[in-house]
This record gives sequence, structure tokens and C-alpha cells, in this order.
Amino acid sequence: MATAVTTEIRDRIMVITLNRPDAMNAVNQELAEELAAALESLDSNADLSVGILTGAGRGFCAGMDLKEFVSKGMPKVGDRGFGGITERCSKKPIISAVEGFALAGGLELALSTDLIVAAKGAKFGIPEVGVGLFAGAGALLRLPRVLPYAQAMKMALTGAPITAEQAHDFGMVAELAEKGEALATAINLAERIAKNAPLGLIASKELIREMQGRTEAEFWQYQKAQIDTVFNSEDGVEGATAFAEKRAPNWKGC
Repeated sequence: MATAVTTEIRDRIMVITLNRPDAMNAVNQELAEELAAALESLDSNADLSVGILTGAGRGFCAGMDLKEFVSKGMPKVGDRGFGGITERCSKKPIISAVEGFALAGGLELALSTDLIVAAKGAKFGIPEVGVGLFAGAGALLRLPRVLPYAQAMKMALTGAPITAEQAHDFGMVAELAEKGEALATAINLAERIAKNAPLGLIASKELIREMQGRTEAEFWQYQKAQIDTVFNSEDGVEGATAFAEKRAPNWKGC
């Protein structure tokens, strides 16, 4: 039976695929719940270090399923919010691999992840104002963090998209891929990330995310707990030992 989200394990990487290609991977309640479950699985599996979020078919995601919205409202999952991801993502790093388009709620799914890899020519936009809504799943919070203020405001007020090339120039897209190669490029990036210590990855992600807009004093205070956990872990000792012995470390995630 077809599911709205599929998963595949590749060594220490989980590839999560939005699987409603006939609907341009529009987010309905089923997709939201299955994406939330996939993120839970990623975080609970000690053998995994990184996730990749991508879309089946010709694009990443066209946004919310407006037909279902009219009858059932916005597809949310508990404290994870829209799509099962926008208000609470995974603890582990996750990369979006975007082909074709990431529009409206689709862009908000991508912005909820930690890094975006996009194929050349892909379109990013928040056209909600054109259908009587606004981008209510995080784009108005996150776009001004990854784009110049005026560009973020222009996208929000006109609904006009930008290209992957523009997004890369602005710094929103981490890596630009050839058409059809976004997933392969994201896997290559994920493999580079997965070589590193799991606890260090989780702590690094949390500190960068949670400390946006905080004072320096707040940063140092918040980081103390991470120092205690990571620097006193088995992996902390293993990393230092492996470096001294000039061998690859054997991470345990503890």
C-alpha cells in the first residue's frame, strides 16, 4: 500500500521522501503524521546520525493541500506543528534535497531543516497572500534569518519566487546541484556529516538553533550543559584517543 512518506536507510543516513507525487507532495494530515513518525524514528535509532528530506516526482513540495484545508484545517501534529516538522524538527541534523520547487508550506518544510541542497532552476516561494492566507508555518520567522531583510519582505508581500541560484547567492541554499542531482549531492553532504561524533552533531545543531538572538552571556550559560554531556562522554574520550592513535574513531553515541 502506498504511503505518504517513505524512508530508506543508507549506512548512518535516513532518506525521508514525501511521497504524494500526483499531488506535488502537498501536505495533508496523513503526510504530516507520517513525517512526524519518520523524524521520531530518526532520533530514536542510535545507528543513524543524519536525515535527508526530499520529494518524489518533479518537485519537493507545493505546500499545504488546500482542498483538505477547506474541510479539515491546517495539517498539524502535536507540538511539531505544520507538516509534523515546522515547530519541532529532529534532534539530529537533517538536510533538504530540493528539485523543482519548494513553495508555500513546502518552503516552510525545507526551512525547518538544517541545510538546503537545491538543484539549479528550482523555485522557492511563499505565495500564500495570493490565496487569502499568509505563510503561517515559520517562513516569516526563518526567511529573514537566511535572506536579506528586503528580499524576505519582497517574497512575503508579492508572493513571487526566487530561484535556487538566487537562494544560493543569498546563503539560504548551502549547496547547488545540477538538475536531477539534488538528492545525490545531499547524500554526499550527509556522508561527510555522518563521519563525525553523534553527540557533537546534536549539540552543535542545538546551540546554533537555540542561540539565535540570545546574548553572549546566555550562550555561555546554555552551553554548559552541552559541555558537561559531550566532553565527558565515551565518544569524547574515543575521539581524542583515535586522533592520538591516528585511526578512525568508533562512535557509540554515548
